[in-house]
Amino acid sequence: MALQDLTAEQMSELKAEIRAEYGALQSRNLKLDLTRGKPSSEQLDICADLLSLPGENFLDEDGTDCRNYGNLIGLRSLREIWAEVLGVDVNNLIAADSSSLNVMFDLISWAYMWGTNDSEKPWKDEEKVKWICPVPGYDRHFTITEHFGFEMITVPMTPAGPDMDLVEELVQDPQVKGMWVVPIFGNPTGVTFDTQTINRLATMETGAPDFRIIWDNAYAIHTLTEEFPQVVDVVKQGGNRFWAMSSTSKITQAGAGVAFFNASDENLNWYNKHAFVRGIGPNKINQLAHAQFFGDAEGVRMIMRKHAGSLAPKFAKVLDILENRLGAYGVAEWTKPVGGYFISMDVVPGTAKRVIELAKEAGIVLTAAGSTFPHKEDPEDKNIRLAPSLPPVEELEIAMDGVATCVLLAALENK
Repeated sequence: MALQDLTAEQMSELKAEIRAEYGALQSRNLKLDLTRGKPSSEQLDICADLLSLPGENFLDEDGTDCRNYGNLIGLRSLREIWAEVLGVDVNNLIAADSSSLNVMFDLISWAYMWGTNDSEKPWKDEEKVKWICPVPGYDRHFTITEHFGFEMITVPMTPAGPDMDLVEELVQDPQVKGMWVVPIFGNPTGVTFDTQTINRLATMETGAPDFRIIWDNAYAIHTLTEEFPQVVDVVKQGGNRFWAMSSTSKITQAGAGVAFFNASDENLNWYNKHAFVRGIGPNKINQLAHAQFFGDAEGVRMIMRKHAGSLAPKFAKVLDILENRLGAYGVAEWTKPVGGYFISMDVVPGTAKRVIELAKEAGIVLTAAGSTFPHKEDPEDKNIRLAPSLPPVEELEIAMDGVATCVLLAALENK
């Protein structure tokens, strides 16, 4: 029965019951962490054999000695595998070092200092730079644009992607220079953009000639089922508008994967002009090891099925607990993703910070309230990002049961 339908006597009884549950939770002296979407040790072990590669042969298929300097765009053998995985042109794909966030930071840094290949002037010389941020969204994205002092404009997410009517209105402003998106199994909602949303993003008229969409395909193949999502080649569709990213960070070794940058010829020429000054080539030994480990695109998919085998039971457990503990009370709503690393939960408005506080006092650490919004300011104080991947199922069950107790207690305190 929903809380608003309870009689005063029933409400009093429920408060006493939940407070007792919370007291018992505190007495367990838990130390559980659900803050970030890190792969578990079980997942990291899936690709442990990668660490013994490339063995004694350091030559790539084209004869490149991977121990030496050079080859700024990365090994073609690995780029061909990844191009097939994503369905993009290998000639528009760069293999870099381990972090796609580093590539994103570079792109915005260079646009800020010198402008893009189609900028009228460096972004630092603009009166103001504005950036569209779909919410709830990825905190590390927002941190980058906040670091440069951009004005971040929030746009609500829908089940099909960002509110495109609002996006198309906002981009008429020439001060709006870009937009963050996670188009497949989004962080934290798990939403995958539909075809209409992608088409509108690719073709909409913008006031800024150098408007960019950072298309972060971080979870492009991170299915929780046997089905892989269709990946759209937005660079082919939208040209210079898209800076597309992906990586193997949550596929092979989280701290030692390979990042990829997919962009138009013009964008890549601009990127390489600056990248050639910054350095003289990525870690090709690591790239060769990845190429040998995967073998081909189907080798990548095989690894992802193993990840799904580890992750899917954890997501199912979280969703079961949320439904069983909270479903009848109407105090929370949550996404039911079929891929990615997160579940987005909305609690009673005005109580997210209290839920986080109660959980912390009971030894359960969650991502800070507001983290899925620019400047960590959730105007309704309701969104909480849940990250089921790291703990073992047994610990996850304890933690989520505790979180459910905290959600109920915060909602009851709010009455």
